[in-house]
Amino acid sequence: MARVNDPIIINGIRIKNRLTMAPTVKFDYAGEDGQLTLRHLVHYLEREEGGIGLICVEATAVTPEGRFAKNHLGLWENAQIEGHKRINETCHMNDVVALIQLNHTGITGNPIFGTPMGPSSIPTRDGKMSKEMSIDEIHAMQESFISAAVRAKEAGYAGIQLHGCHGYLINQFISPKTNLRTDEYGENKALFGKEIIQGIREKCGKDFIISVRTPGAEPDVEHAVDVAKEYVEAGCDYLQISHGIDSFSIKLKDENEPYSDLCALGVNFHKVFGACKKPGTEEPVRIPISCVGGLLTPERVQYIIENDMADTVDLARGILADPQFPNAILNGTPFTKCYECQRCQYGPGTAHNCPAEIKRKK
Repeated sequence: MARVNDPIIINGIRIKNRLTMAPTVKFDYAGEDGQLTLRHLVHYLEREEGGIGLICVEATAVTPEGRFAKNHLGLWENAQIEGHKRINETCHMNDVVALIQLNHTGITGNPIFGTPMGPSSIPTRDGKMSKEMSIDEIHAMQESFISAAVRAKEAGYAGIQLHGCHGYLINQFISPKTNLRTDEYGENKALFGKEIIQGIREKCGKDFIISVRTPGAEPDVEHAVDVAKEYVEAGCDYLQISHGIDSFSIKLKDENEPYSDLCALGVNFHKVFGACKKPGTEEPVRIPISCVGGLLTPERVQYIIENDMADTVDLARGILADPQFPNAILNGTPFTKCYECQRCQYGPGTAHNCPAEIKRKK
């Protein structure tokens, strides 16, 4: 039986415990140049010192047009590498493994950057139509992800996470709701992400962690599992399970289980991915699975790991509210609990007015 304090090896890299920091965007920390700032460094350093085993740095744009807004972190050019090196320096000092999440908004793109584009032409949030990507544009976008991964490796990251859920570009390709194509990228909806994984593996080597944050049900569990299996066969080492484009109504857990329906998607994947094929062989391999969703008390986190329901647990609101939340899980030390605000006060437009964080700092 695993414990939260137990280390785990992912693609040959040792992570000191089973706790990971989920990628949570700091919308007003970066400038228009997409550069990492001192505010980012302080934010991540506090969490590194709080006992976390792995940090996944927030969604980072692979092109300027793929940003949420003008103040969105980027890794689309070499000039942005240096700032990311500083995060990795402090992570190494604190025995924390660092990945970075790579993202493009696709159809949900901010119109200030021009007409959003994605797999198909569908209505956008401002009532206009998105642009359907040509094959050349698809290949250019895949190269943008691959190039950003190369920069991430140069910056010292142990690997990357592709943002393949929450309605962004990679997610849009796997969803029949947003991918209406009739070519190869419509027939095989995993192909866009799969080719990115293959390109990153070729350029970044076999020792680089490639992870994907992917929906546990998009549009249903069966399709989501099939897509993830293709990612694994392409070279993905690690899956973090979250939600897709729509709110899901799938119930996979008993009402008495002390975790959320979202978390149950990850628990289900952990059962399914006990033995996948190793890329290029018939050899079975176990793929580590991380779950997320409402894991805001030490007891809930411990329950998931100690009952072999996931390999790691992603902490989001809990570690935003208090960087010492991991130490509370690992060592039973005091912490300030997340208030579970309906709209997280660490999000955009709130000026990071997290009531738990304010209470902690008094």
